[in-house]
Amino acid sequence: QVQLAESGGGLVQAGDSLRLSCAASGRTVNNRVMGWFRQALGKEREFVAAISWTGSITYYADSVKGRFTISRDNAKNTVYLLMNTLNPEDTAVYYCAAGDSGYLTSRYRLDPSYDYWGQGTQVTVSS
Repeated sequence: QVQLAESGGGLVQAGDSLRLSCAASGRTVNNRVMGWFRQALGKEREFVAAISWTGSITYYADSVKGRFTISRDNAKNTVYLLMNTLNPEDTAVYYCAAGDSGYLTSRYRLDPSYDYWGQGTQVTVSS
């Protein structure tokens, strides 16, 4: 089993930055695609970003491209999401997830490609 724990969320102002962390425990996730999703109040969960097991390939949602950066440190079994130039539309609960393989393809934009999910961390951006 894999346990994922997100941290780093909080209340910030528009234009600020935050870095989220997702620490994995139990079995290693070094050989898995890792992803970040978010869910705003009253909306469906949506894809944010994903990274291959090597860290060499990344995908982003159009809404965050150029502002968010996903990265991973396999030595620490941890994935990060650096979020710059935040705006109120980024307000949501952010979840990290561990994929069912290590090779990043477009299917990892979708929930069913992930085996494990964290509990989420709240990010609130005030205007």
